[in-house]
Amino acid sequence: MSIFGNRRVCAAVRTKEDFELALKSKVDVIFLLYSSILTIESYINKARKAQKKIFIHMDFAEGIGKDRAGLEFLKNMGVNGILTTRTNLIRPAKDMGLITIQRFFIVDSHSVDTAVESIRIAKPDVVEIMPGVVSKKIKEFAQKVSTDILAGGLVEFKEDVDAAIAAGATAVSTADVELWNYR
Repeated sequence: MSIFGNRRVCAAVRTKEDFELALKSKVDVIFLLYSSILTIESYINKARKAQKKIFIHMDFAEGIGKDRAGLEFLKNMGVNGILTTRTNLIRPAKDMGLITIQRFFIVDSHSVDTAVESIRIAKPDVVEIMPGVVSKKIKEFAQKVSTDILAGGLVEFKEDVDAAIAAGATAVSTADVELWNYR
């Protein structure tokens, strides 16, 4: 079963206000894109109470080390997993039982090859292809790797969600509040 549950849209949250909206929305998964060691416990507790899975973007978590100790801290706080662009965080996070989502920005064919090689080495649970509106590349990834694919970035319309899923994405992440109750 996919980590995304029955929902195909995940909330990509940047502000406290959007976090509160995500808690009330239909999404099963919340990606906390900006957080701090001072606020993380409150966010996690609220997400758990609302029965939402919560993932922390390691690259933007202020005051939390981008290392094994930072991962252990988040695990002990009760997060479901992490998002990161950093290949070196994937294996230790997986070893701790965290779900791992590795983000890749696809800008050219070389970045596709580099991403595929990183995926083979690190073996994240999910890969996020950004921007999420590049359906052709999502399809290429779906054919080359055997992991769930999350499409994120520039997903602003229902048609973007539908196109990404039709291309092979398991789910999409979006900051567009209007899409959180779609699919």
